[in-house]
Amino acid sequence: MSSLITVERLTSLLTLLPGVGRKTAQRYAYRIINLPETQVLELCDALMDVKRRVRYCDICGNYTDKKTCDLCNSRNNTTICVVKEPKDVLAFERVRDYSGGYHVLHGVLDPLNNVGPDDIGIALLMKRLSNVKEVIIATSTDTTGEATAQYLARLIKPMGIIVSRIGSGIPMNSDIEYADDLTLSRALTDRKIL
Repeated sequence: MSSLITVERLTSLLTLLPGVGRKTAQRYAYRIINLPETQVLELCDALMDVKRRVRYCDICGNYTDKKTCDLCNSRNNTTICVVKEPKDVLAFERVRDYSGGYHVLHGVLDPLNNVGPDDIGIALLMKRLSNVKEVIIATSTDTTGEATAQYLARLIKPMGIIVSRIGSGIPMNSDIEYADDLTLSRALTDRKIL
């Protein structure tokens, strides 16, 4: 295999990463070529280690390397913050204003793309609600995030559980993971009952 084909293969594989276009992937490929072999081996080892060890928590659906994550094992789960993806948990944890549990849906309702209630973690969430006092819905403020929030509120409110939505500090049509710490903190503090 020629060196150009090898570089092209690496470039092509790097474009699989979100936000990495062809030019960025090519820059990464050439940077990897110039790294010492020990660092490249460390990178390969880290990639394989995360792929082999990281899984979803059996309780909340967050990433962990155990059966249940540290957050589920150490938090008061009478309040549950429902998010779309594990990266959203990290965003809320950065601000350190929340001490309850989480539930990761791994998606939102999106009828245009054939994503319904059975395709995301709604059933698992419903099984967790027996001792819960409040569910904070922290999906993004785009149309699918809002539709998911309304759907969850209709399911959960009849159970006598307080259902709140994060405050409007998050701009419409934006992803939670990109919000700054102050905006996330205010969104949590200013949440409203649905």
